[in-house]
Amino acid sequence: MGDSKKSNVNLPPGFRFYPTDEELVIHFLQRKAALLPCHPDVIPDLDLYPYDPWQLEGKALGEGNQWYFFSRRTQNRITGNGYWKSIGVDEPITSANKKVGMKKYLVFYSGEAPAGTKTSWIMQEYRLCDSGSTSRSSSKRRGSHSTDYSKWVICRVYERSSDDGDGDGDGTELSCLDEIFLSLDDFDEISLPN
Repeated sequence: MGDSKKSNVNLPPGFRFYPTDEELVIHFLQRKAALLPCHPDVIPDLDLYPYDPWQLEGKALGEGNQWYFFSRRTQNRITGNGYWKSIGVDEPITSANKKVGMKKYLVFYSGEAPAGTKTSWIMQEYRLCDSGSTSRSSSKRRGSHSTDYSKWVICRVYERSSDDGDGDGDGTELSCLDEIFLSLDDFDEISLPN
């Protein structure tokens, strides 16, 4: 799966892959950790850390300027040309008022730590909640699997454009209508009626 081109694989024409945080955790990560099939099975397994973010094309599921993949949870986030550094605090992901996962933001630095140069590459790393994970007990019950599937994460990597640095990076996702209304700010010649 690692080197195959995966862009909208198994998706009908016209469909796009823009999942919410909740959908990534509930419909993809929980199923992966529980050894259940994901439908559609479009997100590849990828050992992220040998790759720099600009090398993800063709290795991870690409949609627009974002790449998605499953990876093993690790503290070693060093690549060939740099490293991923955690920023901010982890954010809870909720579903039906219940915490189902956590989201960590990381930024890519080129060079060696701690003197690397900050880049515009961002990674959102989603993991299941540590407490009450059914995947731990399911992997123990199966016994024959030596892999601990509760350590899977799902990653969303993207390059932040220069106009994203206006201070409203609070981690909230915009709806399609929000994006349309925000894009209208770019049209100075359009005047709205009073």
